[in-house]
Amino acid sequence: MVPQEIFEKLRRELGEQVVTDLHDGAGPDKDPWLAVEPPQIQAVCAHLKRDPELGFDYLECLTGIDLPEDGKIQVVYHVYSYRQKHRIVVKTLLAREDPVIPTVTGIWSAANWQERECFDLLGVVFDGHPDLRRLLLPEDWEGHPLRKDWREGEQYHGIPTTRPNTLELLGAKAPGEQAAGADEA
Repeated sequence: MVPQEIFEKLRRELGEQVVTDLHDGAGPDKDPWLAVEPPQIQAVCAHLKRDPELGFDYLECLTGIDLPEDGKIQVVYHVYSYRQKHRIVVKTLLAREDPVIPTVTGIWSAANWQERECFDLLGVVFDGHPDLRRLLLPEDWEGHPLRKDWREGEQYHGIPTTRPNTLELLGAKAPGEQAAGADEA
């Protein structure tokens, strides 16, 4: 199926208020994607996987994008069907100050760690996730580093978070510059 057919099928079977928009992949988007209302993400993803004509059996990637100028965080799902040989991207927008969305771990087990990574780095809460905790950062880490307004602290547990430039410590210059004390020709 082509993206337009997938979009029309979903709207017909799940409703126009659930699957709200299709972007055909022309222009800067590259990949065709459809917009889904956040509370309906589980229903849409379950339908994508279980409908025999769609058969999206593989969650390729789940990620998030911080959009502070819009006050939103976008969660993006790239899904693929091995049997049908088609793919689509599903996107949903969450309120940046309280980004909560239902988990899809019961649909694709690969979502487990991908949702944890999105939680860890962007602060998206996946409601119903079986083990939602930090994946890459320590449990006591403050903030979410992929948020555009996040600033790294000067230290973490007494350890500085910045290091001196090794080249400067050795008296060396950056490539293309003459090292300190070198003879000039």
